[in-house]
Amino acid sequence: MFTSECCGNVLESKCENDFLFPVSPVVYVQYDPENSGFISTERFRDLLAAHGSELDPQKLEVLLALADGNADGKICYQDFVNLVSSADELEMSNKRSNSFRRAILQGSRQLRNSALREEVGLGLSRRLVRHVAYETLPREVDRKWYFDSYTYCPPPWLMLAITIAEVVVFMYYGFQLNRWVLQVSSPYFLKGPLPYHPQLRAQAWRYLSYIFMHAGIEHLGLNMAMQLLVGVPLEMVHGALRIGLVYVCGVLAGSLAVSVTDMTAPVVGSSGGVYALVSAHLANVVMNWSGMKCQFKLFRMAMALVCMSVEFGRAVWLRFYPPAFPPCPNPSFVAHLGGVVVGLTLGVVVLQNYEQRLQEQSLFWIFFSVYTLFIFCGIFWNIFAYSLLDVKLPPPP
Repeated sequence: MFTSECCGNVLESKCENDFLFPVSPVVYVQYDPENSGFISTERFRDLLAAHGSELDPQKLEVLLALADGNADGKICYQDFVNLVSSADELEMSNKRSNSFRRAILQGSRQLRNSALREEVGLGLSRRLVRHVAYETLPREVDRKWYFDSYTYCPPPWLMLAITIAEVVVFMYYGFQLNRWVLQVSSPYFLKGPLPYHPQLRAQAWRYLSYIFMHAGIEHLGLNMAMQLLVGVPLEMVHGALRIGLVYVCGVLAGSLAVSVTDMTAPVVGSSGGVYALVSAHLANVVMNWSGMKCQFKLFRMAMALVCMSVEFGRAVWLRFYPPAFPPCPNPSFVAHLGGVVVGLTLGVVVLQNYEQRLQEQSLFWIFFSVYTLFIFCGIFWNIFAYSLLDVKLPPPP
């Protein structure tokens, strides 16, 4: 049992370190006159009312909701200290810290489960934000925090911009080649500056620019659907920087994986980046199955796996289908697998840490270091292995 004397001493030491609430031992004794080591939720609200002007309104709302959710009507000393400390960390960071989440769990308090889902009178944009919150976040406190803080500024521009660019490039080549299905069968398809070709692997931009070329409308359609349905909500929650990191890592891993394992094949399509995002999201849903409150999640997960399987099956079939212009083979399917590996490692760490800075996560640095090592190995492989193994490459396009 904690006494108000020890509470006051600890809080006094915290005040010397400039924590958010300037609580002295005298003030604490005022709120715990019985020396019980507990503060009633009513007195805690009084304390928030006295010092709440120093808090951001959204953070104050979260603390009040925590107090309202306490079933036994009192907050113990340690919970009080945790909340004070965590509120200070909230003030210093746009992202909630892990200690704040522990403070929520430790006190057995939670936000009202029905508050966000049953809010009425919301406009279309706010309903969309609430829908995205339930689609991507497993904890109610995270969903509430996201719903209150998201402002559409900036909008989810990255996934939309990439998708628009892919459509524009596809339309351009559709008119140029006069072909919309299986464009890859045209002799001029690989002659542009965008697709990856093993004879042109010294042109480093092709390891990324290949995402804007697609084998046909069936290839573009499946990738675009998964990119918009999964990528845009993830970008709304986690931001363009984090989602862009996973996407670009998947794209680069895909082309390098092809250059290492399928050395004579070209690469087109955004499947490396798309599969990185989708596999990371599906893994996050499975790992937080009970917390995910999206509707029909089992059916929707099954549909996502069906779409991924259909697209991957199409890519495998096309790779081994007799090429229209031998000896150059059809585009490789290995980029899909490279994207999946990135999604299940680096991507899962990114999506699992909504409330924390990635640079504070040791697992992130482990996976990122392994990924960086793979990139360097892939670069050296492309420089030396082709000549050492005497690989017979198809002629340049």
